[in-house]
Amino acid sequence: MKRIAIFASGSGTNAENIIEYFSKIPDITVEIVLSNKKDAFVLQRAARFGVDTYVFTKKDLNETTKVENELQRRQIDLIVLAGFLLLIPKKIINLYPKRIINIHPALLPKYGGKGMYGENVHKAVLKNQEKFSGITIHYVNEKYDDGDIIFQAKCSVNQGDTADLLAEKIHKLEYENYPEIIHKILKKL
Repeated sequence: MKRIAIFASGSGTNAENIIEYFSKIPDITVEIVLSNKKDAFVLQRAARFGVDTYVFTKKDLNETTKVENELQRRQIDLIVLAGFLLLIPKKIINLYPKRIINIHPALLPKYGGKGMYGENVHKAVLKNQEKFSGITIHYVNEKYDDGDIIFQAKCSVNQGDTADLLAEKIHKLEYENYPEIIHKILKKL
């Protein structure tokens, strides 16, 4: 059995999509959803599927071993970031080399880094009149949005697109591709 831990900070639509996808795969399970926000809606989504949750603070993540102890206790094989906004500390990256992945709502290396998430990314793409945007799934290292790229998918940016319209296109790409890429990675572990 392969075990996934999802880290999320927000509403959790990607996390829910991943949980649903793997609920139909008998040898892979989403073991736990971890969040740094006790009121994040992702926790309710996880609970609806019977997935355990764990809430921690930034201090827990960076200055204690609580988070990594929980991951190791549950024998996690892959950590999946799905709208998680804190930087993963080096100590966890070292415990899970090439086993932490993230999805970013742009075609990296453009529009990555601290503060580049969600609507901020889409507004920057529109402001710069890009012809394309998309998603990047990448390994996580010690810097925001800097790890090796695993997969990219793109969509057109049309005249008249708003940040909300672009977000819809990006979400569609995320939902279609993230679970499948996770599945491919797990098959290789």
